[in-house]
Amino acid sequence: MNQNSLRKCVLTGLLLGVLSLPSRAEDKAASDKDAKQPGESEMMAMMMKLAKPGENHKMLEDLVGTWSYKVKYWMNPDAAPSESTGTTVSRAIMGGRYFISDHTGKMQMPGPDGKMTNFDFKGMAVEGYDNVKKKFVSTWIDSMGTGIMTSEGTYDAEAKTLTYTGEYEPMPGMKIKIRQTIKALDHENRKMEFFEDRGGKEVKTMEINYKRKV
Repeated sequence: MNQNSLRKCVLTGLLLGVLSLPSRAEDKAASDKDAKQPGESEMMAMMMKLAKPGENHKMLEDLVGTWSYKVKYWMNPDAAPSESTGTTVSRAIMGGRYFISDHTGKMQMPGPDGKMTNFDFKGMAVEGYDNVKKKFVSTWIDSMGTGIMTSEGTYDAEAKTLTYTGEYEPMPGMKIKIRQTIKALDHENRKMEFFEDRGGKEVKTMEINYKRKV
């Protein structure tokens, strides 16, 4: 074998070795993953533990009851807010894993003639704490649209405030980021504030003060 042939063999071997590195790394990663994969009984025990309500679910139990509310909402942040009242009834379901709140009231909205008119309003929230994500989770639907708004949140124990973030799409292609805070003033009173991103600037668009009735 001459030097040129030998050089070609060496280069070919090096090239094949380099090309095989990713597959070898993948094989090793897969092997390591398999080695660390818990058994069926361990996975079942873990799932059962994650399925149990915990302290964060107990905290949400304070939502349970009947509340009267007063709401202020701003169609235009620079204008005076509209105001209305209503009732919220909250209950626990599925062994305290989730909490459903039904909201009913009146809201003033522009009618077909452009004049402000009272409309019957209904809304529903489902809240809980996801033990897997380690976050509070919430969904919202109401009679003013057909979408479902989802959000995730964290709790500040010192401020007694739950903060959710998410987004909704009121019009095709118009996605608006939101931030919602719920503060427990005491066992009988709580306050919700709702903020929207308007062109890169966060503005307050709604405030609701709740007072416990039952």
